[in-house]
Amino acid sequence: MSSTTPLLSSIDDTIESCLSGPRITHLLPSLLVAFAWAFDAQQTFISVFTDAEPTWLCLDPNDKICASSSSPCNLDKDSWKWDSKTSVVSEWNLQCSAPTLVSLPASAFFVGCLIGGLLLSTLADSILGRKRLLVFSCLAMSMAGISTIFSPNIWVYALLRFICGFARAAVGTCAIVLSTEIVGKKWRDFVSIFGFVCFTFGFLSLPLIAYLCRTLSWRSLYLWTSVPSLCYAILVYFVVQESPRWLLVRGHKEEAVRTLKYIAALSGNLINSSFSKLHFCDESTTCNTDVLSTMRMLWERKWARRRLTAIMTASLGVGLVYYGLPLNVGSLSSNLYLSVTFNALAEFPSSLVTFFLVGRINRRSSLLTFTTISGICSLFCVLDNTFVPERVQMIFEVISFFSTCTSFNIVMIYTIELFPTCVRNSALALVRQALVLGGVLAPVLVVEGRKKKFWSFGVFGLIIICCGLFAVCLPETKGRSMCDTMEEEEYKEVNQSSNGPQQLVT
Repeated sequence: MSSTTPLLSSIDDTIESCLSGPRITHLLPSLLVAFAWAFDAQQTFISVFTDAEPTWLCLDPNDKICASSSSPCNLDKDSWKWDSKTSVVSEWNLQCSAPTLVSLPASAFFVGCLIGGLLLSTLADSILGRKRLLVFSCLAMSMAGISTIFSPNIWVYALLRFICGFARAAVGTCAIVLSTEIVGKKWRDFVSIFGFVCFTFGFLSLPLIAYLCRTLSWRSLYLWTSVPSLCYAILVYFVVQESPRWLLVRGHKEEAVRTLKYIAALSGNLINSSFSKLHFCDESTTCNTDVLSTMRMLWERKWARRRLTAIMTASLGVGLVYYGLPLNVGSLSSNLYLSVTFNALAEFPSSLVTFFLVGRINRRSSLLTFTTISGICSLFCVLDNTFVPERVQMIFEVISFFSTCTSFNIVMIYTIELFPTCVRNSALALVRQALVLGGVLAPVLVVEGRKKKFWSFGVFGLIIICCGLFAVCLPETKGRSMCDTMEEEEYKEVNQSSNGPQQLVT
């Protein structure tokens, strides 16, 4: 057993002093990093358009057999045609193929996200850092998207979608971690919410780009979403600095000092200090970690394991409803472009609510409240139309989705504050994988729910309520400074939970 004390000169205090200048231009690099969420959203939802089945037309309007058919599969090839060849389904004649083959590219993308999230996440905490992994992920995602343009068949297309998903898995995680680590506590919530708004913006841009390219091949949609992402990655590489927090916990003193002075200059604060009193990691601390030891630290320490288990469980329920409810948006309108637009617009109020309330409400109680509201409203949608009219059910569904989106935002912010710098990116990546896993399970329940609504809305409601209850196992982090080492975080954990001597086991 050994004791520890808080750092005399913490990184948080140092960054705050660097940002005490009269200008807010130091926010520009952080906002640029957060914009990566827009490209994340585009690659996540692009298959809604590229893999959709377009409408088909009868060549002879007087052909009664063709006119009465709901599917072209049983018709002669010379009796019908596609309205447009803007989809992989029409180009490769997949309209009569097995559902598993048609959905293979989308499934491959999410499998890539799961695997990429597990393999890439620790690299940002260990050898690569936040900036280099973000640039690498954006470059790889962009190149995979550009390569998709030359896909000769469904199998190559699915492989490239897997690679794109693998690379994309680290984009959002690195973006939110890096953007919040290069600003002070005052602006941390703002840049977090800005990232969520950028995600919504990227989602909203898809129907516009798809509509403008509606007479062109589906390949053009990948071109116009991948090239800007490629340019963005190059811009970030030359403009944005690495996280000073990561540099310090990895022992890169000179580069960390240069970064801190650069941030200070952007805010109009000239600093000539050598930062000699600032804590730099040495071999006696757990700052220098490799890929395996990062995960081991999260698992071996009881407080870290408890936090990670609780927040991942809550994330699983949130992800299930977050990805499950929008699957019915297509029933609102027969126009695919409008349907996706309505889906994206539903996230804007959530981002605004999170922005205005995140500095005023507790993380733990707000997560518990919004998951409960989402679950209750989802359960109301199970009731028969004779008890609850369809319009009222739609209102409950919108409220449920809004509450889920808000819970999603809170989970991301909460996770950043729960874990220290040396494992923060890895922890956040695992939480995002729990969200994605919920998205993988959601379509199965939606299909069953078409027969009986309880298996979709009912199960959604029950699971998000039960998973949300795990928030009570988490400590409150509102207004608290972020820690950088496991020892510092453990000291705070013991200090909050014990009235006796401040002892900890390392």
